[in-house]
Amino acid sequence: MSVADSVAEALARIERLDPALCAFIEVWDAEARERARAVDRRLPLAGVPFAVKGPSGIRSYAAGRLIAAGAVPVGSTAVPGPGTYWQTWGQGRHGRTVNPYRADRTPGGSSAGSAVAVAAGMVPLATGSDGAGSVRIPAAWCGVFGLKTTNGLLPSPDRTGLASAGLLARSAAEARAYLRCVLGGDEEPPPAFPVPAVFSPDLGYARPDPEVAAVVRAAVDRLVAAGVVRLVPTRRPFTLLDPREAWMAIRGGGGPETAAGVRAENDRRLDAFFARTPLLLTPVTPNRPHGHEGPGELYSTALTWAFNLSGHPAASIPAGFTADGCPVGLQLVVARGADASLPDIALAAPAPPPPFPASAPAPARRPPTPSAPPGAPATP
Repeated sequence: MSVADSVAEALARIERLDPALCAFIEVWDAEARERARAVDRRLPLAGVPFAVKGPSGIRSYAAGRLIAAGAVPVGSTAVPGPGTYWQTWGQGRHGRTVNPYRADRTPGGSSAGSAVAVAAGMVPLATGSDGAGSVRIPAAWCGVFGLKTTNGLLPSPDRTGLASAGLLARSAAEARAYLRCVLGGDEEPPPAFPVPAVFSPDLGYARPDPEVAAVVRAAVDRLVAAGVVRLVPTRRPFTLLDPREAWMAIRGGGGPETAAGVRAENDRRLDAFFARTPLLLTPVTPNRPHGHEGPGELYSTALTWAFNLSGHPAASIPAGFTADGCPVGLQLVVARGADASLPDIALAAPAPPPPFPASAPAPARRPPTPSAPPGAPATP
């Protein structure tokens, strides 16, 4: 397929699917077609269509690097609308962004539109940013690959240092190509399989939905059976201190001294862990995708924001589905700076089983119809 055809096909899918899914704020049809005609076909990502998160995403460092590698931006994706700071769905040009597997559920946020655009096959790749799980949660709930890079590895406008650049991709192979082009440097050798790992269902403080925990545990078992990971015996479960208050203190401008104790202790535990074991496995969220009214008192970020505080790179890979057809994500966490190993591990992972019931719509084939207008904002 030619460069122009790849971009034209992406634009056609957006035109067909986005009115129901509401993943995009803007679509740059004419500009994308013009870029596609001018792309140097020798570039590594020549003609790969991609989306950027939010109205300012095209100005991000990652977007600039992707364009330099020949990729073509086709539009900006939905994020929570004005006045909905903790709302975990996006607001696209056609209305509220919906989960491509179940329109009555949120796709997660804040990189909501990016996750939906990738899950529905509108683009193979989209940029995101992650300050508490904003890439990993929508990746998990839309059944795609999502990665939060090591904090500080790429430029970020977030003055607190909690947020880092991230990506959402249709496959781990596309994520690996993204990292090569955006991070630059020499290509890292793949990890030696099986990778020694520890599984923690709750990090010692979260309370996962039993069915979500079971889906994730089954995904871990498949990784072991496929020879991708080797679970390391431990005398006691790996635990962290609950980072909730520390994260909120830093995000709220309370200063690092407020969170110093929890942060320092968790850093000590994580440094000791990664000194002996290269991979930590957890659920991405303790809950399945909730309704558009919000999760109530349950924090979807319970298992993600610890790694925004610590700065470790982390990825979400599809783990499977709950019985009601909701996607679930498995979180992979590695040492700071070991970002490139995450797509390699994900690439070796066996595919999860299809959703149950089997009649659940595939996102790229049968987009759902949006449900009623949004209700109250959700907690983070």
